[in-house]
Amino acid sequence: MGEEPRRTKPSRAKPWIFRTYAGHSTAAASNALYRKNLSKGQTGLSVAFDLPTQTGYDSDHPLAKGEVGKVGVPISHIGDMRTLFQSIPLGTMNTSMTINATAAWLLALYIAVADEQSVPRDKLQGTTQNDIIKEYLSRGTYVFPPAPSMRLIKDTILFTTREMPKWNPMNVCSYHLQEAGATPEQELAFALATAVAVLDTVKAAGGVDDFGEVVGRISFFVNASTRFIAEMCKMRAFGELWDKITRERYGVTDAKQRLFRYGVQVNSLGLTEQQPENNVYRILLSTLAVTLSKKARARAVQLPAWNEALGLPRPWDQQWSLRMQQILAFETDLLDYGDIFDGSAVIEKKVEELKRAALDELDHIERLGGAIAAVEMGYMKGRLVESNTARLEAIERNEQTVIGVNRYIETEPSPLTTGEDTIMTVPEGVEAGQIARLNAWRAARDGKAVAMALDALRLAAKNGSNIMPPSIACAKAGVTTGEWGFALRSAFGEYRAPTGVGSAARNDTTGLDDIRAEVDRVSRKLGRRMKFLVGKPGLDGHSNGAEQIAVRARDAGMDVVYDGIRLTPEAIVAAAADKRVHVVGLSILSGSHLPLVHDVMERMKEAGLDDVPVVVGGIIPPQDAADLKNAGVAEVYTPKDFELNRIMTDLVRIVEGSADAAAGSADAAE
Repeated sequence: MGEEPRRTKPSRAKPWIFRTYAGHSTAAASNALYRKNLSKGQTGLSVAFDLPTQTGYDSDHPLAKGEVGKVGVPISHIGDMRTLFQSIPLGTMNTSMTINATAAWLLALYIAVADEQSVPRDKLQGTTQNDIIKEYLSRGTYVFPPAPSMRLIKDTILFTTREMPKWNPMNVCSYHLQEAGATPEQELAFALATAVAVLDTVKAAGGVDDFGEVVGRISFFVNASTRFIAEMCKMRAFGELWDKITRERYGVTDAKQRLFRYGVQVNSLGLTEQQPENNVYRILLSTLAVTLSKKARARAVQLPAWNEALGLPRPWDQQWSLRMQQILAFETDLLDYGDIFDGSAVIEKKVEELKRAALDELDHIERLGGAIAAVEMGYMKGRLVESNTARLEAIERNEQTVIGVNRYIETEPSPLTTGEDTIMTVPEGVEAGQIARLNAWRAARDGKAVAMALDALRLAAKNGSNIMPPSIACAKAGVTTGEWGFALRSAFGEYRAPTGVGSAARNDTTGLDDIRAEVDRVSRKLGRRMKFLVGKPGLDGHSNGAEQIAVRARDAGMDVVYDGIRLTPEAIVAAAADKRVHVVGLSILSGSHLPLVHDVMERMKEAGLDDVPVVVGGIIPPQDAADLKNAGVAEVYTPKDFELNRIMTDLVRIVEGSADAAAGSADAAE
């Protein structure tokens, strides 16, 4: 008998890198979480840093109060970075760091730890997000003005191109643009405009033999919603537009260097507090957008947890998201085939529509002077606020269905959200412990070496030499994050980006006539126009909710005071007194609502403003909401409160009630 022919297994594509975005409380606790996740099959790390670290403050700075370890891990010096990566070999790990304004510093700390592990720099693999432009537009963790911020990005790109050829020094991040309301066309155009601005800056600086190597290390970090057909077409459009720009604008001839390489976290914006178990399906459907099409498949995927609209996910919740990726990659036949959408007339038509619209927007940004100019004049921020307003209004009017929110809202009680410890909380004492370790670190280091390293850093900042070598020297000398940040603040200054919230009310709003009439009536009763201060205390820069509240209040006829993000409690109370406001609204999404709101309330009482009602919005668990109301907060709003007109009606009621109470007290005193 003849030998039977051998069956060859079909070749499978390699799966993407599996990540979860993680980091909390302390470097030691985060390290334990990372090692546990890696043991479960995660293949890369995605590090979340807390807000003081992201904005260049030490954990004991007054602005860091209440923020330490809340939305990520605090890293104050190289000792913290050592702890964070203890027993994790950096030579074989692929590490993504979501860090922007202080990206050069965190990269310097990472390199310094790798040097201690004797890992050659050319072996290091990973990404620093380092996209400052989207920080001005959405996420808000910027520090320096645009020009020096672009200089820092340029310095990290030139340094890594020379010494760390496997590292992605710039991760153009459209993820947060979609979170801020960007349409697919805007996400394409604004992200590509950012990449062009960065590459133009690096090209103008010179000093690169093969500019294609710079282009080839630029990566992207994108978003994907449940509209997975449109999102998949967006990703195909991204790849084709990037190929066109890099070939025609920069003359890159190597097709590999022109590849559109991206990682993704699928849409957190679409996760709901109501019926949160539905978020599992939303996450899966969004994942299909970035995995189904082989030509547009992500290089790395990190998925949110189902309960992120409720609070910080537990390790089990993160494991559930990781298992979703693993089942898709290893149990399905997705990776057995080529691109299953090639030749589809429907897909090709949608891709072309997106490309045309994105190119039109890109041309407009170019005529404005490029991405930096469009940021400084408030153009891009204004467009995002407008788009987000339209999205929210569509949900309010039931023109856009969100299951469990505005349709099919009747539900059975969820066993997943009952009982204790349904979300993770940062333990009491984390901030105090971090500050104690920081003080011990300062006491034990060589003060003279620190001073010399900081002098060299300040000199580099002023004379224009590359910031990375003196930053690495600072890391090794024991300099802290705050010391690095303030050294550069002294050289570059600080910046406040445009809010995108105009002063003129829109005329095309619907459903506001009754509310406007009530605002007018109460304003007459008050003797002047009802005035509403929207404040964002602390370091939380996620301003989408605050912006939408400010816009709707303005359209409802109120005078609105909104000065943007990262205000101190003192500044908020001073503005409330100076502007003679009738109600104060505080927006906090970082989990620091309890200490910050209590601080504001105490200062208002001291300033004689305890008769001015305060409302609070954010991701606030029920027990914390009860605490805030016991402290005198008039109303607490969470993501489930999507009907902004109802909130406006509440504000009018609250202000009138406060005025009536004050009048009654005055009558009684007489």
